[in-house]
Amino acid sequence: MSDAIQRQPRGDGTAREWAEFCVVRVFVAALGILPRKLARTLGAGIGWLAFRLLGRLRKVGLRNLELAFPEKTASERETTLRAVYRNLGCLLAEFCQMSSYTAERASEFIRYHGLENYLAARERGKGVLVLTGHLGAWELSSFYHSLMGYPMGMVIRRLDNPLVDAFVNRIRCLHGNRVMHKDDFARGLIAAMRAGQTVGILMDTNMTPPQGVFVPFFGVEACAASGMARIAQKTGAAVVPGFLLWEPREKKYILRFGAELDLIHTGDSESDAVANTALFTGVIERYVREYPEQWLWMHRRWKTRPAGETGIY
Repeated sequence: MSDAIQRQPRGDGTAREWAEFCVVRVFVAALGILPRKLARTLGAGIGWLAFRLLGRLRKVGLRNLELAFPEKTASERETTLRAVYRNLGCLLAEFCQMSSYTAERASEFIRYHGLENYLAARERGKGVLVLTGHLGAWELSSFYHSLMGYPMGMVIRRLDNPLVDAFVNRIRCLHGNRVMHKDDFARGLIAAMRAGQTVGILMDTNMTPPQGVFVPFFGVEACAASGMARIAQKTGAAVVPGFLLWEPREKKYILRFGAELDLIHTGDSESDAVANTALFTGVIERYVREYPEQWLWMHRRWKTRPAGETGIY
C-alpha cells in the first residue's frame, strides 16, 4: 500500500539513536540464532527480571488488576502479573526469531481456529478490520497470517527511535505486511477498505478526546479510540476479532478469529460510533477475561478520566 508510512533508517541519526539501534540489532541477532526453546526460556527469564526491577510498571499492573478483578486476592493478582511478564518475555523471543520462520516451521507451534470467519468476511469484498489488542502474541499474529498467505496492514505507533522503528518494521513486513502509523492513517485505512484489504487495529490503549470516547471496560469507564467504528460505518468493512493466544495444554499458539461482528446502525452516526466502540471494547474484555495472564496490564488503560473524576493512578 503506497500510503503505508514505513520510515527508513536515517543516516543522520543521533549518537544515542545509533547506540540504541546497535544494541537492539545485537540483541535480536543473539536470541535469533538460538534454538527456539532456549530463546523462549531466556525470554521468560528477562520477563522475570523485568517484573522484579520495574517497580513503577508493576504497581500500575497490580492497580489495573485490582480494578478489573476486585474479587481476587492480592496474591492471585500478583501471580497473574508474573505470568504476564513471562508471556512478554516469550513474545520478545518469538520476535527475535520471526525472521527465520517459514510457514511450515511456524505451523509446528501455531494453528488457526476460526479461519473460516476471516475468509467469509474477506469474501464480502469491502475490506476487513481485525479487532485486536495487546493480548497474547500480537506481534507474531500478523506475521504468521502473512506467512500463510494473508498479508495485512497494521496500525501502529512509531517507535521513538527511527532507526529501531525501521528495523522492527522490516521484520514485521517480510512477507507482505504493511505498517500504517497512527499519526496519519485515516485516509490510508479508508483506501485499504475500499480496495478490499485487511488491516489489524490494536484497540485496547488509553486515548484522549476527541479521538477517544468513554465506554465501559471491566465496569470502569475507559477512553477508547472510536476511529475503527467510524471507518467501519463509513466503508461497510467487516469487523472480525482476531487474537493469537498461547494454550499451555497444547504448548501452541492459536490464532483465533471470531465471527464477524454485527454493528449497530441507528442512523445517528455519533451515537453509533460510541455504541460500536463499546461493542468492540466489550469483545476485547471477554478475551482478556479468558486469558488474563496474557494481556498488557502494565499499560495505564484508565488514565484518561471523564470530567470531574480524580485520577486512578
